[in-house]
Amino acid sequence: MSTAETAPHASSATPTPAEMIEKTITALEIKAKTADASPLKTFLLALPGGGLIAFGFALYINTQLGGENMPSGVLKLLCAMTFSVGLMMVVMTGAELFTSTTMTLAARASGVISWVQLLKHWALSYTGNLVGAALVVALCYWGGLQERSSGAWGQLVTTAATTKVSYPWGQAFALGIGANFLVCTAVFMTFAGRSTVDKIIAVIGPITAFVALGFEHSIANMFLLPYGVIIGTEPTLTWGAVILSNLIPVTLGNIVGGGLCVGLFHWLTQQKLR
Repeated sequence: MSTAETAPHASSATPTPAEMIEKTITALEIKAKTADASPLKTFLLALPGGGLIAFGFALYINTQLGGENMPSGVLKLLCAMTFSVGLMMVVMTGAELFTSTTMTLAARASGVISWVQLLKHWALSYTGNLVGAALVVALCYWGGLQERSSGAWGQLVTTAATTKVSYPWGQAFALGIGANFLVCTAVFMTFAGRSTVDKIIAVIGPITAFVALGFEHSIANMFLLPYGVIIGTEPTLTWGAVILSNLIPVTLGNIVGGGLCVGLFHWLTQQKLR
């Protein structure tokens, strides 16, 4: 989601959490109403949302492959930091990202949008992200990335994807909560930034934490899991497993982690109860 402000801040002080949630709700209100009035625009903006996160994941895999001689802890931290490039690009380009869109629950709670507008925004963002991620899968596959380093690149994809579809449903749901709690915290923090550098720094920490801790992000998985299925070297990687064992529970967890634990929480504590 975009972090553009609707009006300049009068003070040079860092915005307070109350001011940040106000900006968040305003931005989400605009986006939800845009989705209602111009579905095509929202869908098109969601294409790079899924695509840019996919490129971030591809960079993560490339970094992991190139760091074989590093200590495992250092490599894990470096890979997690490289993944944050995806969200940086989403924030700075104003692309639509379903996982941050879950915070639209705060706009609904404040009464500025309807349930129909919220659900339409979610549906368009999710569908557009899926198509955008699929386009990057096709680009990487046809570009032969999976064949690099004698197939080691592709093996990293299938190994990671196999792990993701092996979680019990409840565990995948919980990992989805953790991921989007941190992703939406990162996006929320960008509303305190006044410059490009501020916003980039706000993104790095939470995204590094989410990736290094192994939480699950539905839009990132729209890249990795189909890629693993298409490579086709693991029999347990099926479309049914991708959808039922990962995308459904992780998406629901993402809604709880971002929509309830970040969006609604800050609306409640910074607006409703003040």
